[in-house]
Amino acid sequence: MKNVLGLIMGGGRGTRLFPLTQKRSKPAVPFAGKYRLIDVPISNCMHSGIDKIAILTQFNSVSLHRHIFRTYRRDMFTDGWVQIWAAEQTPNSTGWYQGTADAVRQQLVEIKSSGTKYVLILAGDHLYRMDYSKFVQFHIDTKADITLAVQPVDKREAPSLGILKQNPDGEIVSFTEKPTPDLLGNLESRPGSDKPFMASMGIYVFSTDLLSELLAAPGDDFGNDIIPEAMLNHRVIGYVFDDYWADIGTIRRFYEVSLELASTRPFELNNPSQPVYTNARFLPPTEIQGGTLTKVLLAEGCNIGNADISNSVVGIRSVIGSQVVIRDTVMMGSNYYETEEQRLENRQLGRPDIGIGDGSVIESAIIDSKARIGRNVHIRSLPERPDSDNENWVVRDGLVVVPKSAVIPDNTVI
Repeated sequence: MKNVLGLIMGGGRGTRLFPLTQKRSKPAVPFAGKYRLIDVPISNCMHSGIDKIAILTQFNSVSLHRHIFRTYRRDMFTDGWVQIWAAEQTPNSTGWYQGTADAVRQQLVEIKSSGTKYVLILAGDHLYRMDYSKFVQFHIDTKADITLAVQPVDKREAPSLGILKQNPDGEIVSFTEKPTPDLLGNLESRPGSDKPFMASMGIYVFSTDLLSELLAAPGDDFGNDIIPEAMLNHRVIGYVFDDYWADIGTIRRFYEVSLELASTRPFELNNPSQPVYTNARFLPPTEIQGGTLTKVLLAEGCNIGNADISNSVVGIRSVIGSQVVIRDTVMMGSNYYETEEQRLENRQLGRPDIGIGDGSVIESAIIDSKARIGRNVHIRSLPERPDSDNENWVVRDGLVVVPKSAVIPDNTVI
């Protein structure tokens, strides 16, 4: 695996995750109480023995850069590195990244300088645990030119994904992005199975030489341009990954996956042999004064009063008052503790403390970091709530989202 470069896509504007991406890139979005989405592919690389890891960044990238710098420092006795390759103007390129393939194209000089024989291209907003060494070895053993990781899916999931059709030898013969139901009958790779379709996971392995050759041709995106064109003249194989995988690309999916981790636990975060790494913050234990917690993913450093919390995620440094009810909610917490001076200053300006004030009821919401929710605030779950944008909160996919650092005054009803 020392011959493999792990190349992680840092994401574009992330419009489908707005407003979580209003002030940060997709891979920097806080997740599961204490992590960032970028922690998943980086941790997978490290557990797989990949020493050289690069993250291609462009949009709202400051917080992502800060997190990577604080978390993934390699010492002088380690051969590898974790680097940030930001979009930049050069004599050969003056524009921003135009897509996944164009981002890699603009960094070909750095890719070749890494001296690796293979390039493993990864997304920065997926949740899964994969041993990439088995993936790369499969690529070598099958003598593939390009290998894609594919996930078996059923008829219900297929229309929202890129579906690849495999022949009996595992070779990919067609690709259809988000096929309509009438096209699905021609795209089955495993007829008779309860999951007959193969979805692209956005994970690819190339030889460095072939990658350079393919990127010499036009095309800005791997899934829509480079891979379909390569199928005409190259051996493209699908590596079947039949374990947990979630593409966290929309507000609704982010919310659903987060609550699944708190309730059904489809993905095991507590894996001592393969932990998900993140910033070591050295926070104090969480304090709980009373109340009831049921199916809650609770991070460290929180201060919780007499509250009733169920089927929810409570992030680091969360402050929750007394007589608070929280149901089916993702709360991201805060990246710092307020001092008493800061609290007094904010109160003089009419702002509540960071966290959720006494007597508030929060249902089916996403509360971004450093949000200030006052006392006796009610955020209710309404069926078929239409998307809308308001001064301090928005609605997306039927969910109320309170953006980062937003202020919800006392007695507000949403």
